[in-house]
Amino acid sequence: MPRRTVARVNTCVAGLRTSPRWGRLVSSRLTIVTYTGRRSGRTFSTPVAYRRAADTVTIGVAMPERKKWWRNFTGEGGPISLDLDGVDRTGHAVADVDAKGRVTITVRLAPRGCSRSGNG
Repeated sequence: MPRRTVARVNTCVAGLRTSPRWGRLVSSRLTIVTYTGRRSGRTFSTPVAYRRAADTVTIGVAMPERKKWWRNFTGEGGPISLDLDGVDRTGHAVADVDAKGRVTITVRLAPRGCSRSGNG
């Protein structure tokens, strides 16, 4: 999809999360992840679907062959921030690519009150 189209869709999805009518339902399944690009050093935010179990968040990347953002979390992974229940939470994300090319990102959330740098 063209970048403009993707940007519009992402804006709409992000808007749904804060909607008085749909926000509670949507925000329990969608979050905004914020990360710094490894090569560019720029900060990016994008909406993603997620599942949460305690302090572990799992993100399944749809159509990973068409997306690049998840590659910031290959290998050792990297820092990430997620908007969960209206609160920014930081953590460490690692991307896993299975034998069929499916990508799953596992985020281990930092304890509440800790910053990304660990100086908390």
